[in-house]
Amino acid sequence: MTVKNYDVAIVGAGIIGAAVAWELGRAGLRVALLDRQQPGMEASWAAAGMLAPGAETPDSVPVAPLGRASLALFPEFVAAVEADSSAKVEYTPGDALQFFFGDVAARESTEYLHLHHRLGLAGEEISWADAVRMEPALGVGRETISNLKSEISEEQARLPFGSAQGKPVPLCMRSEARVNPRALVAAVLAAAQKRGVEIRTGAAVTAVVVEQGRVRGVKTEKEEIAAARVVVAAGCWSGALAGLARYAPTRPVRGQMIGLVCERVTLRHVLRSHSGYIVPRSDGRLICGSTAEPEAGFEKRVTPEGQQKILAAVTELVPALADATVVETWSGLRPDTPDHLPSLGPTDVEGLLMATGHYRNGILLSAITARLLREWIVEGKTKSFATEPFRPMRFIG
Repeated sequence: MTVKNYDVAIVGAGIIGAAVAWELGRAGLRVALLDRQQPGMEASWAAAGMLAPGAETPDSVPVAPLGRASLALFPEFVAAVEADSSAKVEYTPGDALQFFFGDVAARESTEYLHLHHRLGLAGEEISWADAVRMEPALGVGRETISNLKSEISEEQARLPFGSAQGKPVPLCMRSEARVNPRALVAAVLAAAQKRGVEIRTGAAVTAVVVEQGRVRGVKTEKEEIAAARVVVAAGCWSGALAGLARYAPTRPVRGQMIGLVCERVTLRHVLRSHSGYIVPRSDGRLICGSTAEPEAGFEKRVTPEGQQKILAAVTELVPALADATVVETWSGLRPDTPDHLPSLGPTDVEGLLMATGHYRNGILLSAITARLLREWIVEGKTKSFATEPFRPMRFIG
């Protein structure tokens, strides 16, 4: 059996593993980046690319400051990746529009805004007229709402969105951003290679080698790779490696997606509600999502029910999209943990570190995760962010 020696072996070549590898390569370390298939083709490839650090649920409040810190790093992160890779990643800073529907829209929007202000995030309620000025497409096709909902009153049919449950409330969430995840992953992988990272495709890791309480490397189906440190960044498959579930009890949560094009609709901002979202791409596509299906396990496919839910959400936001063309459908497996927070940093095995469980925030958290792992490995401690809520040892006991 061939034995090769590296400073660091990284298990998993999605955006997290690739970004960590690139950072360590920049620091001059010998790095092996290992993936069981073509790198970057799982959750990272399936993502929408919103860079929004706000809390979607109460469980996600602890990760919001980490997301805010990562978003602040993104301009520098993108510039350095593009310089190393000579590729563009379609990074676009800007505001996003968040909509609330129904009888409780006013209360929910106020609570949402107050929470985000407490987290240090900027946003404000705006008028419907202001929302349409920001995104004229919001008004396209609304003349047909009363015909589509003939069962509601004439007064209700004239409301924005044609909601039978009351007028929606728009919020403008300031200083967010978006990126093309597929372009970003490809660029980060190219940048890592330029920095000397050895990328292994079809290298399924079967075990982390531990002797006398410290890491010695990893075993794949074909060889043993010696490394002083191992970083596990294998997404929802992280917990499946022998002995690692105690640090990263990950599970897959399937998310379905749809790509649309529509000549009548051009968007400049991310639009979202509690039911779904629309993320515009530079090529005119509108990336729409998403479902959250923990019961699907590792079965990666699209379903009529999931696609209908997404289409209902996006046509509620922009009715004209009912006439759009579906150009792509896909799904991905988000890496979730029991508390929905990532597992980051050292374990009680010397040289073994986790960088996994980022759930819905892998693209957003890639910049800060790469920075933190470099600090742990190169400097022996972190200085960029307090990581106590995310330590892998929290799952033990």
